Amino acid sequence: MFGNRSRALLLSAAVVGGAMTMTACQGTDSGNAAQGNPPAAAPAGQTVTQPPAPGASNTGGNTSTGSGSTVKDSASGKTVTPNKATGTTSGGAGNSGSGPAKCRTDDLSFLADDATIDGDDDRTVAVTLNNLAGDCTMTGFAGVDLKTTAGTISAERTDEPVVPIILKRDTSISFGIHYPANDSGGSGIRITGLLVTPPGETKSADIPWPGATTLPVTDGTGTPVTVGPMGSAGQGG
Repeated sequence: MFGNRSRALLLSAAVVGGAMTMTACQGTDSGNAAQGNPPAAAPAGQTVTQPPAPGASNTGGNTSTGSGSTVKDSASGKTVTPNKATGTTSGGAGNSGSGPAKCRTDDLSFLADDATIDGDDDRTVAVTLNNLAGDCTMTGFAGVDLKTTAGTISAERTDEPVVPIILKRDTSISFGIHYPANDSGGSGIRITGLLVTPPGETKSADIPWPGATTLPVTDGTGTPVTVGPMGSAGQGG
């Protein structure tokens, strides 16, 4: 009877000791994982996956170290700058703000004046465009069509250089229309009006014609009317 009691006490002590040993091992493994140490080896035939450390990226591609830093594109080998707004990267010249929009016909006023200088072989009409709205841009040539009794005559562009222009509110820019004088003694072709289309626009302004009332009759080999680029007649202001 004493022998059975002794064996029961020894068995209880062994169970308690085993439980304490298991708890100590689990505490050690948890501490290793919290410190970033690798966990204990997995039993044969099983796989243990360690989660990424806090804050680590688990995706490929480029990473940045903060606003204004540069990173290296693994595909192209180029150094690029992160986009501060989206966190993405972009190469090349970078993003830039958009400038003023092009000048619209509806935001401009038009005035045509006779600008012929005595002694010139050709006669000249200066057309002035005044900006009534916010800053806008225009580049190149306006479309010019003379309305005549013989139909519409479209002006040909001169070979003068083109300069991009930013037209501020309440400022103006002018260009010249050149045409031959009717010195033939005949009635010629009567001019009845002027259509002007700003560069890059499709809507025209109908303006009274201030120049000579007629054009000489030509042999039909070309137009006798030419137009210069924006800014070719005087200074905008």
